[in-house]
Amino acid sequence: MRLLLVEDDPELSRRLSERLQAAGFAVDMAGEVDQAKYWPDIEQLSAIILDLGLPDGEGTDLLDYWRKKGVTVPILILTARGSWQDKVEGLNSGADDFVVKPVRFEELLARLHALIRRQTGRSDNSLSAGGLMLNLAAKTVSRNGEPIALSRNEFRLLHLFMRRAGHILPQADILENLYALDAEREQNTIEVHVSRLRRKIGRQAITTVRGLGYRFEK
Repeated sequence: MRLLLVEDDPELSRRLSERLQAAGFAVDMAGEVDQAKYWPDIEQLSAIILDLGLPDGEGTDLLDYWRKKGVTVPILILTARGSWQDKVEGLNSGADDFVVKPVRFEELLARLHALIRRQTGRSDNSLSAGGLMLNLAAKTVSRNGEPIALSRNEFRLLHLFMRRAGHILPQADILENLYALDAEREQNTIEVHVSRLRRKIGRQAITTVRGLGYRFEK
């Protein structure tokens, strides 16, 4: 899953990005309205974290622009502004949640997971497909109660496959979901991750559809 973090404080942005990556997200970062406004693949994102006080404009104006353009990605406002007027304005502009700094990272993470669950039509943190059970909050995978140890990227990849079980995923789509825009992206990296994942969950779980991509079997 990929996030866009729109925050002008470089140190806060760096620390939060590191913790989000450790929690299983790929993170893109923008520090200004103009940088975030025309994000090239915004609909590929799982969520956006948006500060209100940006150096070249207001986060609420950016939010309003995105919603008027039809952007449906869940957006969580994370700001030091905590008045009820700010909350009302933010939510009325199209935010899905409003969190006041400082906030415990665990709460922020839980709110992000809740937004993403609602967007995908799920009610809990668990996915079940192909005989596997994946818990997004606990970062665990099991089959018949037996845990399966996965690396961070393998977990991300399996989560993507299970969310879209039965559908063909082109390698380009997998790259878009697993890596931030500025990350080094190579097609053979996906082949390596898929191969390693197959060894852990069973080769029959992921089918290669020649010339099209991969399909996770339900």
